[in-house]
Amino acid sequence: MSKKRTKYTSTFKTKLVLELLQNKSTLVQIASKHNILPQNLQNWKKTFLANAEIAMEPSKAVKEYKEELIKSQKQKRAFNYTSR
Repeated sequence: MSKKRTKYTSTFKTKLVLELLQNKSTLVQIASKHNILPQNLQNWKKTFLANAEIAMEPSKAVKEYKEELIKSQKQKRAFNYTSR
């Protein structure tokens, strides 16, 4: 009988990586406490750190939305000015 793989949520992974980065416990202690393999936690940490820069940049969609909002506000002001 094969063992079914457990799928962990991104919230769970992030919580454990942040716990690890706070240096309150070792990687092995955290993995043991949560019944996961230390290698899994190490991989999650590596992925987390590799993608940390993305969190500091506004997404393209947000940037485009803000630009569209500014454009719309300028058009509204121009319309209100010419309507006087």
